Amino acid sequence: MVNRLGELERAAMDVLWDRGEPVAVREVVRALSDRDLAYTTVMTVLNRLVKKGFVRREAGEGRAWYYAPVASREEYVARLMLDALSLTGDRETALAHFAQSMSAPEAEALSQALDER
Repeated sequence: MVNRLGELERAAMDVLWDRGEPVAVREVVRALSDRDLAYTTVMTVLNRLVKKGFVRREAGEGRAWYYAPVASREEYVARLMLDALSLTGDRETALAHFAQSMSAPEAEALSQALDER
């Protein structure tokens, strides 16, 4: 079962995913400035994400730590989808319902991905 992200964890992950490079706590605080969060709150959230296995932490210049996601947003969403499929006893029917609910471009993207397997 994939660990799920809380609302603030998701916001922090969005910052990390959008940046595409390791980010210092201060940069995440700045990116989430509309929430008026304390530096220590964001640091706690990032360290919690490290413990959950979503983020890796590495030393930067001086005493700063930098944080980066261990997987892409798309990989995380794919794991959530696989978790959802595990909730049914009939994966094929669930997949068929999912496929029928897709837009034409999404179905085409899925078809191409399956062809590349």
